[in-house]
Amino acid sequence: MTTDLPTSAAPFKIGTRGSPLALAQAHETRSRLMTAFDLQEDAFEICVIKVTGDIIQDRALREIGGKGLFTREIEEALLDGSIDIAVHSMKDMPVVQPNGLLLDTYLPREDVRDAFVSFAGKGLRDLEQGATVGSSSLRRRAQLLARRPDLNVVEFRGNVQTRLKKLQDGVATATFLAMAGLNRLGLDEVPKTPIKVEDMLPAVAQGAIGIERRASDTRAADMLAAIHDTSTGQRLACERAFLARLDGSCETPIGGLAEFDGSSLRLRGEILREDGSEVFSDDATAPIEDGEALGQEMASRLLSWAGPGFFAHRDGA
Repeated sequence: MTTDLPTSAAPFKIGTRGSPLALAQAHETRSRLMTAFDLQEDAFEICVIKVTGDIIQDRALREIGGKGLFTREIEEALLDGSIDIAVHSMKDMPVVQPNGLLLDTYLPREDVRDAFVSFAGKGLRDLEQGATVGSSSLRRRAQLLARRPDLNVVEFRGNVQTRLKKLQDGVATATFLAMAGLNRLGLDEVPKTPIKVEDMLPAVAQGAIGIERRASDTRAADMLAAIHDTSTGQRLACERAFLARLDGSCETPIGGLAEFDGSSLRLRGEILREDGSEVFSDDATAPIEDGEALGQEMASRLLSWAGPGFFAHRDGA
């Protein structure tokens, strides 16, 4: 273990987006490192980095470049040494990292479920025909339309607080948010109904926080090893192998969830057309150590069932 620990004079710099949820995740990372190494808060510096995905709010994500929009500027700061580590929501992360960076530390996973949120006191089944639901997630939109093709689904970008404000302003009757984000922000008062994963399979890596570092930084590697959650890492290895084989992004309708089943991993996966008109799903188990192969094999099956061209809509994402 390294003895070169940070101090108030030379703090350990944690890079993050600036949304309340991103900051909560960075603060959780800092707290875990403080506890692990008996350090004070002033031994760390939270560095807020503006990313393209947060700056541009008036266009759909796939119109401006896809998943890397929430990570690119942070990774550039990591590569040039401006920060020591980067804290990410794992569902935002591309499956391949830039040369020189490693993503191999995960905090204990939060609730993986989606939440149905409405100030109108309605559940999903209670929505009137043609009701307006807001979501910027292609996965949630496709899953919703597969169940309720009558609904009017509109673009709903922004952080958690922005989307809740839009809901209160009547832009839509309901929306979906991740339970993990609501829990981490302590938003217990938000009128929400958790959705069973059997009814709405979450995004790959939903509810997980990942910490990225420079491959050459042995001090960061030693420090992060002390807070890494092995079980989360095993589950995400399976899910992200599934996503990688599908060549997926946050702008592709893909759901995937790995869970422990005794000494095995159970993976549930699905791919959908954007309009919900077709859904291909699978459910399989394998030994924990074979999790990556499980993910790759399931993705291959789904692709063969769906046929060539199923993801043609992703051009430019």
